Amino acid sequence: MATTTKENATNTSAKTETPEKVENTESTGNPLDNRVERLANAHDAVKNHTMGAVTVGFIPVPLIDMVALTALQLKMLHSLAKCYDVPFTKNLAKSILSSLLGGSAAVTIAMPVGSLFKAVPIIGQTSGLISTATIGAASTYAVGKVFVAHFESGGTFLNFDTEKAKEHFKELYEEGKNFVSSEKTAEAKA
Repeated sequence: MATTTKENATNTSAKTETPEKVENTESTGNPLDNRVERLANAHDAVKNHTMGAVTVGFIPVPLIDMVALTALQLKMLHSLAKCYDVPFTKNLAKSILSSLLGGSAAVTIAMPVGSLFKAVPIIGQTSGLISTATIGAASTYAVGKVFVAHFESGGTFLNFDTEKAKEHFKELYEEGKNFVSSEKTAEAKA
């Protein structure tokens, strides 16, 4: 029994270290149609995960929301890797994600502060929920769009240049805040 547990642990660690080969499910029709479909699927994945990040922001327990947001963003990167037939390694994706988000003061400072505000009754909870939902969704949107552009240009996780992407991330972060606001307004009207 101990050997089996040890083997399972070894297999599990090997699984997380080995890039997961993902299969692209594109049709073999017109290459332009395939690219348009792939891009549409990638943008849908970014939009869906961005809206999921809004929901994660409403987790009332401080810091748990940040763990859930990281998991959601990793799931989005995995989905995008599938769209582009890019091998996905969880540890490498985590490292790139941390480096990319670490370059943004809004994410590295405001997100934990907003999360911790949830511990303050009433006013802190309300402001913490709103700020973490907005920051989390905007950062998810920006991360997704940065990787869609990178994968569209033929990039992989192995040749991702975090320093080059940081400036683009900042622009997309602002775009992400506007996107979240517009989606909230559209849902309120519906």
